[in-house]
Amino acid sequence: MAAGEQAAEDPARKAKAAALRLLAVKPRTRADLARALARKGFEPEVVDSVLDRLERARLIDDAEYAEMMVRSRHAYQGLGRRALKSQLLRDGVEGEIAQEAVDMIDAEAEETRARELVRKRLRAMARVADDVATRRLVGMLARKGYPQELAYRVVREELAEAGRETELLDLPTD
Repeated sequence: MAAGEQAAEDPARKAKAAALRLLAVKPRTRADLARALARKGFEPEVVDSVLDRLERARLIDDAEYAEMMVRSRHAYQGLGRRALKSQLLRDGVEGEIAQEAVDMIDAEAEETRARELVRKRLRAMARVADDVATRRLVGMLARKGYPQELAYRVVREELAEAGRETELLDLPTD
């Protein structure tokens, strides 16, 4: 190979090495890698070429990334479907792929996880006034991406189960 040809391949080789270093730290989406390589000063054509090769080698797979992230963050951080989808979209996963990954969590699993979170937090709120506990629990579920209706229902039921006041969440009986 001539010196000129080797110099022309050098940016691609450097971009590939940089991408592999980034992937060694944690899984990443194609968009995340593209942003990182662009910040490092690689030309868009070089970045696209390198990322195409990494996808063909299955070192980058946005669908696999999305599934792994959804399973992990739902189980360990207790995130709801809405928060998970938002995170995937921020990470650069296409909307359809993000939705498919989030659909792995059905409504029953989401409710079960919400109940676990409320029960765990409620144990630490024994000395907190019922109205304060209610606001904190509903707020926690909202921040974690649970639907409002689910949050209110789960908190009301878990407070009642614990023998606490649910007046703030009780529906009017017209």
